[in-house]
Amino acid sequence: MKIHEDGRVLRFGAEQRHAEIAMIMLHGRDASAADIAGLAEWLPRHQCAFVAPEAAGNAWFPRRFLEPRSVNEPHLSSALKTVDNLVVELEDAAIPTERILLLGFSQGACLCAEYVARRPRRFGGLLALAGGLIGEQIDPAEFAGALEGTPVFLGCSEQDPFIPRERVELTSEVLQQLGADVSMRLYPGTTHAVNDDEIVQVRSVMASAVRESA
Repeated sequence: MKIHEDGRVLRFGAEQRHAEIAMIMLHGRDASAADIAGLAEWLPRHQCAFVAPEAAGNAWFPRRFLEPRSVNEPHLSSALKTVDNLVVELEDAAIPTERILLLGFSQGACLCAEYVARRPRRFGGLLALAGGLIGEQIDPAEFAGALEGTPVFLGCSEQDPFIPRERVELTSEVLQQLGADVSMRLYPGTTHAVNDDEIVQVRSVMASAVRESA
């Protein structure tokens, strides 16, 4: 069942055929592609092709990410397929996965992390801001494959009302187990929002991806 696959997609920044890197940006619940695209105002744009899909009904899946995966189907599978279709689109434009970064906030961060962990290979980077792997229980033994040193940044408030720090820490453990180069920061005194240091970390991962593409 197609739910999200034919939705609106914003494409901006460098033209794909001229881009050094690409970034898939995934918005949170009750937000839009335009909302997450707004983060690009603080990011370098001339070398990066940005792609921001929009979820049907402005939510990638209906229930909390900490509930059993089954209660979020078929929306979750459709959301993962939407991301996969965009990865294929970028590959067809001669941007290999090692030059593709995935960035998400909140529900979008959960989706990014889930996609990379379930379809591991060398990506240009994973930037999960206030999110973690999806499901009531996470068994690291269920994950297999190799992320081959993919740079990963996980950022979240220590007191985030929606994202338990334990899930962020477990997500870090799983991604490291898959061979990612993980950096995790839990910020005291912040809320469920993107902060200035997270933007700095995103810019750093982007710069590294550009250098490696040269």
